[in-house]
Amino acid sequence: MELVCIECGKVRSVERPFPMGCECGGLTEVRHDFRGADAEKLKALFDARLMFRTGPYASGVWRYKELIDPVLDEAHIVTRGEGNTGLYDCGPAARHAGVRRVWLKAQGENPSGSFKDNGMTAAVSRGVAAGCRAVACASTGNTSSSLAMYAARAGLRCVVLVPPGGVASGKLAQTYAYGAEVYALEGGYDAGVRLLNRYGASLGLYVCNSVNPFRIEGQKSMIIEAAHQLGWSLPDWVVLPGGALSNASAVGKGLLEMKAIGLIDRVPRIAVVQAEGASPFHRMIASGGDTLVPEPAPRTAASAIRIGNPPSWRKAARVLRETNGVTCAVSDDEIMAAKRVIDRVGIGCEPAAAAGLAGLRKLAEDGVIGRDETALVVLTGHLLKDPDAIRPLETEDARRPIPPEELLARLAARTPARA
Repeated sequence: MELVCIECGKVRSVERPFPMGCECGGLTEVRHDFRGADAEKLKALFDARLMFRTGPYASGVWRYKELIDPVLDEAHIVTRGEGNTGLYDCGPAARHAGVRRVWLKAQGENPSGSFKDNGMTAAVSRGVAAGCRAVACASTGNTSSSLAMYAARAGLRCVVLVPPGGVASGKLAQTYAYGAEVYALEGGYDAGVRLLNRYGASLGLYVCNSVNPFRIEGQKSMIIEAAHQLGWSLPDWVVLPGGALSNASAVGKGLLEMKAIGLIDRVPRIAVVQAEGASPFHRMIASGGDTLVPEPAPRTAASAIRIGNPPSWRKAARVLRETNGVTCAVSDDEIMAAKRVIDRVGIGCEPAAAAGLAGLRKLAEDGVIGRDETALVVLTGHLLKDPDAIRPLETEDARRPIPPEELLARLAARTPARA
């Protein structure tokens, strides 16, 4: 297991987390040596760990430690029992998208309410192993709440940079409650990533944005767990929202590694969905370009993917090439329509999480995804992450006190007559 620059190929030890990137400016990634791995023995081991209720192997990330970070000392693992999220066969979602079958992977069931926990447990654990005492991130909300939670568990100082006025109240509340130092930075998320990449190491801050290669390793676990839940046979497509693009990078890496080991016999295609007002990656892919042009003023109601310069775009582009993947962009109206479907089946999600189902519908309408195909849609964040998005559902009846007699009369009027 080693760190490798995806641009120049320079190799260094995983025991040296600083600097987070390579001196050439490229991103690093963890490279495993899975030669000799026995798929059947790994499956039996992962099955056996399902009985654990406490300790690191009760985690839906560390259950798959041999694929995530096999050399990390268990004593350094910082966990909240993350992962273990539901996978729901959802007929209404399939009918909305116009495909044969849809599974929803509800990552909002994580301890802090988003998929970020899968990656953050791995990143923070590696930081603890390296002796780091302070962690930091730039965030649109989910990263900050997740990092603050793990920092509190590990007793670390946590510094968070957020866009001024651009973070949903639920996410900020979590970040404050866990004791993080929160700073609103001019220039928003993209400026925060640049600042931390440049100065984080000199300030003694262990950066836990998606540039952290160990976070990508942890995030792989969401697709490994989904494959495990489905008996190691995945649908035709994996569809997920695209913001910073760490998920696309992680899911693709996990799929390709599982195929190389023999845990799965084929790799699904990946579809990355961005919001129309924040879709620089989709524009690049659609134009056939190989250089991302940042969106200087990203706009979308789906605040978690309101990112104009996604730091992991190079990794995500490689994943699309390797999985024959596609991208698309959807409007806020399409996102909210998909969200209503997910909410009304009792699963629920924040707006950004619904972008995947909205994109699946668009790709099916455009004939990119066949009507007889199947898909796994990753729901990235919990319904209550963005409570303001739900306020339009509040009715006058919920705001105006109703006398008991009037309420009883109205309810009786709507009660069907018994046979």
